[in-house]
Amino acid sequence: MSAFSDLGRHPGWPVRLGPVEVRAGTVTLRGPRLFDGSRWSRLRIRDRAYLEQWEPTALEGWDERNATLSWPAQWSSLRAMARRGSTLPFMIIVNGEVAGQITVGNIVRGSLQSAWIGYWVAADRAGGGVATAAVALLADHAFRDAGLHRLEATVRPENGASIRVLTKSGFREEGLFKRYLDVAGQWRDHLCFALTTEEVSDGLVRRLVARGEARLP
Repeated sequence: MSAFSDLGRHPGWPVRLGPVEVRAGTVTLRGPRLFDGSRWSRLRIRDRAYLEQWEPTALEGWDERNATLSWPAQWSSLRAMARRGSTLPFMIIVNGEVAGQITVGNIVRGSLQSAWIGYWVAADRAGGGVATAAVALLADHAFRDAGLHRLEATVRPENGASIRVLTKSGFREEGLFKRYLDVAGQWRDHLCFALTTEEVSDGLVRRLVARGEARLP
């Protein structure tokens, strides 16, 4: 069992991760900041058609919950959960600009040492290796520094791009969750993918570099 299981907070946040160079540019991860709101809102509202089909349904409309004015409450909540040790929240930075988010959430300690990982990337950065690099950076950090044993990701079967990111990162498909999550107004099936630390003892970033898909500056 990890020595971190007895701590009131996990040791994996705040921290800056990277950089890693991929086709789309230089990728780093850092904690969310209050001044990220305007850039975050512009991306989310601009890319609604690209993002909304994969994200959980919410009571508020898309523009309302992704408005600049909604960011301070979200930022404060993410920071509070990170300090309590239940979440590892990061902004995805590409060439110095916010290009998405990636989060390890619902961290359970004790004998489980498990969490889920989720992410979104701006539409104009898709296909350039950004999401794969972000997953590799955060998974390595979660296993190595935050002391987790297992990461799980759920994705709609129709989301081929996200499935490719997960499988390229070494996640195994474990099964189908029927009518698992309300997305875009309907209960949707989701595939479950998972990865444990024993399966990536060499590190995901190192694997990307070895395959020629990334470079360490």
